[in-house]
Order: sequence, then structure tokens, then C-alpha cells
Amino acid sequence: MANLSVSVGDTCLRNPVMPASGCFAIEYTEALDFNHLGALVIKSVSPKSRAGNPTPRVAETHGGMLNSIGIPSKGLDYYRREVLPAYTQYDTPVVVSISADTVDEFADAVAQMSLPEVAAIEANISCPNLEADGMAFAMTPETTYKVVSAIRRKTRHPFWAKLTPNASQIAAVARAAEEAGADALVMGNTVLGMSIDVRTRKPKLGNVMGGLSGPAIKPIAVRMVHQCYRSVRIPIIGCGGIANAEDVVEFMLAGASAVQVGTASFIDPGAMQKIIDGLETYCQEMGVQDIHSLTGKMKIDRQLSDRWLRFAQQSG
Repeated sequence: MANLSVSVGDTCLRNPVMPASGCFAIEYTEALDFNHLGALVIKSVSPKSRAGNPTPRVAETHGGMLNSIGIPSKGLDYYRREVLPAYTQYDTPVVVSISADTVDEFADAVAQMSLPEVAAIEANISCPNLEADGMAFAMTPETTYKVVSAIRRKTRHPFWAKLTPNASQIAAVARAAEEAGADALVMGNTVLGMSIDVRTRKPKLGNVMGGLSGPAIKPIAVRMVHQCYRSVRIPIIGCGGIANAEDVVEFMLAGASAVQVGTASFIDPGAMQKIIDGLETYCQEMGVQDIHSLTGKMKIDRQLSDRWLRFAQQSG
């Protein structure tokens, strides 16, 4: 049997499969054995209470879905008391995802959630930054460096910077996060989009625009994982449109050490277990003894690879 274990920095996972934040809840115990997953990534929490965005918050699209949830939250105290304990009872690393409006709020929230029972913290810097007119922190290298370095000064806990695919200079943003002290990158989040009902002529989302997820964005996510892999030395967690074991392998070949599964779990709550089973089958069929050996092993002509690297560096 193949060894499916991987490491994301100092965090060891029994396999590379974990949920994406916001696409997972304790109710999934009815469909999954949490002790079989690589990690448990909980829905993002913010320091301040939030009601979330107006409804409707979800709209189906070809090859995916749009969402504009708005990250509802009841604050850190409620989260520590009522949410976190349900996940820490399992023999699986727990990853807390943090969302905040300002640099100081981010740093303080991460410091408060740097608890012994938390294996790692995911800083969702793909969320809006109120100090930059609502532009996501991870849209530019400068704002990325500012928020990540502030977080690093407040915690020694492992923390992952969650980037946005909407950034035009993703390689530069990735390098800024690494230089500022992130232990790993999560690449990435949803792609900004919108949809209109042609009969009512109204947006299908209450917030007009939202994030596109699902298989439709997978090629974009794979490309961005590869760009980040060629630009940094810290581990990368791939995310975007993963629905089966072959998708996981594709992300790993592009440079991911582990992956997060989102939309597929809405369609089939047992999807992550099926993906893990599929990885075992793939490794057996392909003679792969250790799955971590797949990371970054895409075969590409050396001359083409050098030309691609120069292009990636010039474009961000």
C-alpha cells in the first residue's frame, strides 16, 4: 500500500486531502470519518460579528457555482467556546481559518487563536481589506507583505497565507508572503464573477458579484499553483475545482504538497473519502510508493521550462 502521508511545513498529514474553509461543517460526520482526512479546515471566523451578505447567496453555473456568503461570524469567543471543541476531539490536525478587515485585526485574531489544540492557522488574506478600499490583502505584494509580517510578529504558530486568484502578479504576491514569514501558501480562493437572470433581469446573487468555484476554475488554479511553486520554497496547498483523485494528482504534479476540496463536497458530502480511496488506487496502478514524491514532478522540456520561468518572473 502506498504511503499517502505528506507534510506542510511542520504539520504532518496522513494524506494530502482536506476540506476548503467554508465548505465543511461538523455535520459532515454523517458522511465522513474525520479521522481519515488529512486535516480539518474550519469555516473562517472573524474578530467581529458579521451577519453575512444579502440573499440569495448561491447560484449554480455551468461547471461550478457562484457564492457570496459574506463569512458570517459570531466572533472569536463564541468560536473558541462553541465551534472549535467539536473538531479537536478527532485524531486529525485542526486548521483554523481567520478573516479580518484590517492588518491589526488580523494579527490580533491570529494571536488569540494560536492555541495548543490548533495545528495551524490559515490567514484568509484573500478577503477584503478595509484599509485599501475593500481590495483584498493578497491583491498586491505590498499589502500581502504588510499583513503577513504583522501576523508573523504576533505568533509562532504555523500559519498558511490563503491567496486570491484575482491577483495579477501571483508570483510576486507568493514571494511577498514567503518573505514576510508565511509557513505555507493556500492557492487559492474563488474567481470573481457574476450571473444575471435574463427573465427577471436581476443579478442571481443578492450581492451582485460573488466567487466562482468548481471544475470551471481548475485550469486557472493549476496554473497558479505552478507559478507559485516556481517562485517560492515553502509548501503550497492547491485548491480550485478538485472533484476526484486525478485532480489531486494534477495539482501535486504542478507543485502542490496537499489540496483542499470545496464545491465537490456540496455535491457529494462523501467526496473527500472517495478521493482518498482513488489516490490509493492511482498509486497502486502507477507504482507510486510515496505520494509526496509527485509534488512538482510535471514533465516539461528543459528549454521550455526555462522560457516559462522567465515569463512567469516578468509577469509577476
